[in-house]
Amino acid sequence: MQKVSLGDSKLQSSRLAYGCWRVARTGDIQQDLKTTREAVTAALDSGYTLFDHADIYCHGRAESAFGEVLRENPKLRKKMIIATKCGIRFCDEPPGAPARYDFTAEHIIRSCEQSLQRLHVEYIDLYQLHRPDYLMDVDEVAVAFASLHKSGKVREFGVSNFRPSQLSMLQRAVQQKVEKNIITNQVEISLAQLAAFEDGTLDQCQAMNITPLAWSPLAGGLLSDGATEILPGQKSYKPAPIVEAIDALAKERNTSRTTIAIAWLLKHPTKIIPIIGSTSPERIRAAAAAAEIELTREEWYRLLIAARGEPLP
Repeated sequence: MQKVSLGDSKLQSSRLAYGCWRVARTGDIQQDLKTTREAVTAALDSGYTLFDHADIYCHGRAESAFGEVLRENPKLRKKMIIATKCGIRFCDEPPGAPARYDFTAEHIIRSCEQSLQRLHVEYIDLYQLHRPDYLMDVDEVAVAFASLHKSGKVREFGVSNFRPSQLSMLQRAVQQKVEKNIITNQVEISLAQLAAFEDGTLDQCQAMNITPLAWSPLAGGLLSDGATEILPGQKSYKPAPIVEAIDALAKERNTSRTTIAIAWLLKHPTKIIPIIGSTSPERIRAAAAAAEIELTREEWYRLLIAARGEPLP
């Protein structure tokens, strides 16, 4: 699989990333470990090098299961770029507290150290803030980042679900205190969710050399072989006309619906990295085929118009 740089860093990522959100859903340690082991093996064999985590995925069990796979075979670490996220806190942590976001320096540093322990690694390649904290103090965040970088616990930093204005504000503080740049913004991007094309997110990524990571690139499965679990915000999506256009192009190209939907993202000049979240080894391998296809501009716009549901102005 081809590789691209993450922002202006020295990190070279595969064109697709593997998302570990679902690898430890059952709570059965042995079953979760089996699922994780099979998913990681399929991803590595297919050329994936970027593995995306968050401290809240499966309440920490996803990182723990992944870490156990690394403990079993430490040589795998050199083949990976490991990314994880922090900043979302569940309700009743501590008892009586509401669900909230937390970008205090104390929480960022503590969360990172806990992720390192669960993942059984000495450093995290890419550490991201998960969802914007309404009380974000960018200088405090930058101090936490500087501490983590100086201690060797984190190589690079990114954000997730940030608006362009929020990213710009944080970028200035990080440049001053850490002398590094924010290199990624992980947002929902798919043919069913075009906001990043219209709200300035992808414009900013291209202008500032920030790599967009696309979560839910298949709209929770609505654009592939069917959704088994979608997020509340995805229930209003209307995939039927999009799928019809994807299928027509897939037939012309003699390939799959999934391949076309992902290839559509890969065409964008910001070098979007779609995050594949299936735990099925077959689907993980099949998604990798998208990296070998380049759509024409005409094909790309045909799908965009279907996704918009109306002609271009």
